[in-house]
Amino acid sequence: MSNKDELISAQLEVIRAMTEKNMKSVGADLFGSTSPAPKAEEIKEEAKKEAKKETKAEEIAKATEKEDIDQLKKELNDYIGLEKVKSEVSSLINLATVYALRRKNDLPTPEMSLHLVFSGNPGTGKTMIARFMARVYHSLGLLSKGQLVEVDRSSLVAGYVGQTAQKTYKVLESALGGVLFIDEAYSLTSKSENDYGLEAVETILKYMEDHRDDIIVIIAGYNDLMQNFIDSNPGLQSRFNKYIDFEDYTPEEMLDIFKMNCRKGRYDLDADAEATLLSYFCEKALQPADFGNARGVRNTFEKILSAQANRIAHMANVTKEDLVRLTKEDAENGVK
Repeated sequence: MSNKDELISAQLEVIRAMTEKNMKSVGADLFGSTSPAPKAEEIKEEAKKEAKKETKAEEIAKATEKEDIDQLKKELNDYIGLEKVKSEVSSLINLATVYALRRKNDLPTPEMSLHLVFSGNPGTGKTMIARFMARVYHSLGLLSKGQLVEVDRSSLVAGYVGQTAQKTYKVLESALGGVLFIDEAYSLTSKSENDYGLEAVETILKYMEDHRDDIIVIIAGYNDLMQNFIDSNPGLQSRFNKYIDFEDYTPEEMLDIFKMNCRKGRYDLDADAEATLLSYFCEKALQPADFGNARGVRNTFEKILSAQANRIAHMANVTKEDLVRLTKEDAENGVK
């Protein structure tokens, strides 16, 4: 290469380096760093993460607000169905109230486990009552925050040795001051090879002991499977001695739940549509686990709203009355 060619090559290299430096400077001015400008997808993803953080912070802030116990009892009584559950929960509230008062008055408090076992089919209100108990325990001063952290096996168990303990510990830290609700808890003690569910159980039990004054654990699932889960570990037997059985909703209660959804959404249910729904819920009550109880009612409600939308979409002039009315036709098409 001639001297002239070498000079030109050197000049081009200098220009390339200066251009790259200028582009990085522009990125720093716009985005506060010398890294390349983020793509639109990255910006959106970051915004979503920040929104989730803000929502979580709002939930925790709301959870830290203490409520009047009498008002909470009234709210409990207003729940549809769950008569046996209400009775059990009322007794728990009274027990926890006296426990908190004794502690407040510097009186000795007996060793008492406030951890709970919820058993029953899906959609019977277990998560709702768990959230309610978090508010009760917090309002009585037994929990510092009162948030509910809901998890299942996938949130606790990892695929390699040592990772499950770390993963479970992070979940427990997020639940400190509130209630950890573990759905289908029996799945943690499956007998399959290379299973790390038992590691999660041991981590939970140790954390419950180390932080016994500021965390409540509620485990939930099907009746027989939950009993087998408790019997699988002496540590579980000693800490979980309060059971609440959630019965399936009756057809009438499912209809009441549907009508409650109508009131919340400002819909008017025709009488003949109501009769169609009651007949449908009578049929589904024979297979409550498959239908999902209140969860199934919610799905039915959404299907009927879709049927209503299909009906009025073909109308020339849609009135306000049309928008709020749910007809027998809507009900029949929705439950097909």
